[in-house]
Amino acid sequence: MNQYQTVTAEDTVLRDGTIKLHGPEGFAGMRRAGRLAAEILDALVPFVQPGVTTGQIDDLVRQMTLDGGAVPATLGYRGFAHSCCTSLNNVICHGIPGDKVLRDGDIINIDVTPLLDGWHGDSSRMYLVGDVPLKARRLIDVTYECLMLGIEQARPGKRLGDIGAVIQRHAEAHRYGVVREFCGHGLGRLFHDAPEVVHAARAGTGPELRPGMFFTIEPMINLGKAGVKMLDDGWTAVTRDRSLSAQFEHSIGITEDGCEIFTLSPAGLHKPPY
Repeated sequence: MNQYQTVTAEDTVLRDGTIKLHGPEGFAGMRRAGRLAAEILDALVPFVQPGVTTGQIDDLVRQMTLDGGAVPATLGYRGFAHSCCTSLNNVICHGIPGDKVLRDGDIINIDVTPLLDGWHGDSSRMYLVGDVPLKARRLIDVTYECLMLGIEQARPGKRLGDIGAVIQRHAEAHRYGVVREFCGHGLGRLFHDAPEVVHAARAGTGPELRPGMFFTIEPMINLGKAGVKMLDDGWTAVTRDRSLSAQFEHSIGITEDGCEIFTLSPAGLHKPPY
């Protein structure tokens, strides 16, 4: 079977292991969905304060998604009952919103995916809650640098392993752990599709990047070791050594001469402090 499949906006897309190659209509759809995701994350900046609950954040994300003409892709996804993921402190990813109250010094990743006109805009950012210790702020800075270094590798002729290699090298140079159990993914009209985008890899390996590919890059970097533990809820992943974890995520499309970031902040709120 051919590893790549050229698709149009009218084609039925299946999760069949092929890497989809999209045309101008796909890029236009992803721009709209990605911009809405970024606008939602921008709007959360003044709201993420000590005393707010993760459930209140989820309520706001849901309302903003609906107001934007979209639906939250996570709502009902494989039984997930919320409109975003809120991953606090030592939670690596897929934290479940609820009664947890944000406290001064916390760090939190908020991950949103509005589904707008059939296209998924998937993005996450870190937020500082009140006065955050220097070691946590440094972890966040390096994690953002990892994301952007990975994006610099996203251009035709490169391979997926080139992205993971630069992320791993930068994180480990700071003695941080790079999570292996979770990775970026293809997306578009499907929420999760081929290819898998690992964040620790060997340069020159993996599928070749071709124009029209859409995928996320979303490194999860731990202050301590890379080990992961799953909680009994079946969703929440935490650091095995209870160290802090940080993550940033963009959705991108490979162009003829580089890549387009669909989820850039319109307000320039790329990383904290905002």
